[in-house]
Amino acid sequence: MADKKLVEAITSMEEDFAQWYTDVVKKAELIDYTTVKGCMVIRPAGYAIWELIQKDLDRRFKETGVSNVYLPMFIPESLLNKEKDHVEGFAPEVAWVTHGGLEPLQERLCVRPTSETLFCDYYKNVVQSYRDLPQVCNQWCSVVRWEKETRPFLRSREFLWQEGHTAHATAEEAEERTLQMLDVYSSFLEETLAIPAIKGRKTDKEKFAGAVATYTVEALMHDGKALQSGTSHNFGDGFARAFGVQFTDKDNTLKYVHQTSWGMTTRLIGAVIMVHGDDSGLKLPPAVAPVQVLIVPIQQKKEGVLDKAYEMRDRILRASENSVRVKVDDTDKSPGWKFSEQEMRGIPMRIEIGPKDMEAGKCVIVRRDTGEKIEVADTELEAKVQELLVTIQKDMLEAARVHRDSHTYSATDMDEFRKIFAEKAGFVKAMWCGEQECEDKIKEELSVTSRCMPFEQEQISDRCVCCGKPAKHMVYWGRAY
Repeated sequence: MADKKLVEAITSMEEDFAQWYTDVVKKAELIDYTTVKGCMVIRPAGYAIWELIQKDLDRRFKETGVSNVYLPMFIPESLLNKEKDHVEGFAPEVAWVTHGGLEPLQERLCVRPTSETLFCDYYKNVVQSYRDLPQVCNQWCSVVRWEKETRPFLRSREFLWQEGHTAHATAEEAEERTLQMLDVYSSFLEETLAIPAIKGRKTDKEKFAGAVATYTVEALMHDGKALQSGTSHNFGDGFARAFGVQFTDKDNTLKYVHQTSWGMTTRLIGAVIMVHGDDSGLKLPPAVAPVQVLIVPIQQKKEGVLDKAYEMRDRILRASENSVRVKVDDTDKSPGWKFSEQEMRGIPMRIEIGPKDMEAGKCVIVRRDTGEKIEVADTELEAKVQELLVTIQKDMLEAARVHRDSHTYSATDMDEFRKIFAEKAGFVKAMWCGEQECEDKIKEELSVTSRCMPFEQEQISDRCVCCGKPAKHMVYWGRAY
């Protein structure tokens, strides 16, 4: 049977990045649209990536003493209203349940947009004494936010995430936990997703509603836009005061707990696509690739070829103690189609084996990240596969870091600032006086937001890029998803 067409063409990134992104998530079968407006089906290929993200993050959390819990998805309106700043921040996005069956509810229930209020309600009941602290919890769940504009993985009305919520006896412990989780996120992005991140603090304008401080990890996508990839919030004792979460301390006095919350979502899949992908489709870092190695038999109907492919698969599995995710493509599609499909799906490594290779006692390995073809002796296969998976992971991080650094600029005055954003795409480092007025003016004029005040501060100049007054902070600015 002749192949009708190889993997359908996808729009070039340079031509239309947004369309390229949509083409990739659809054609790599990561998502499908649904009759529920603004919500998506995460297909098996997409969900398998999320499972790997979840598994890795969950391990990292537990290493820091986190326990998983599950709280209700409904929040009574009266509970939500207890923290004024918080409810104001979320009010426009809340979905409400007004009926139970045919009966109107006495009190509306909101479908959780986030669970601070429920955790406060829970902690109020379980925390009595300093001996009950700290409480270090996380839940894996979905949340609902009634977004006006949606885009697969990046912004949808229902999305999957983890939300960590902790309660501590002191302000110092809460701050320490807030920063500890930010470090967990930063390490995870670099080591697992091969995405280099900028760590820093959000300005008061950009911080979470109800937080004392919000810290963020910001990543740069291929098109030069920023993506907030994870946040960690220190709530101080504001929520505790609103909800009456108190404990008896060692000195026998009643005190309010200090709380934190931190989260990462399925938008990380969008980040992986936009940081690493190319015009052939996805490029998955080995750590989150559901299939890391695809063996493609050439002329598979010829005697012994398929058997050899299966034998290679079994050897790789045995040598790696089943840790390498390897598969044989034994479908009846042509090799050319299989190659294109493997590239589209972002499988990090392809092994080609045919009669001539078998005769010569070798096979060909093709790297998805660089396209490099490597001839490997059959006897060295297992070692080479494991070595290359490590190399690909490392090289993908380095390539992303080079891209980010070469698309990071500095500006000392407004003219320079305007010129960079008019001509280029990326992060711009510039000084800021600390006044929201300047932040608002920059956003209004250039559609640019402060991404974060990085922990590693630099002195670009001593004046605010906007008003020229003495500067207080160096800020990363950018257009963002």
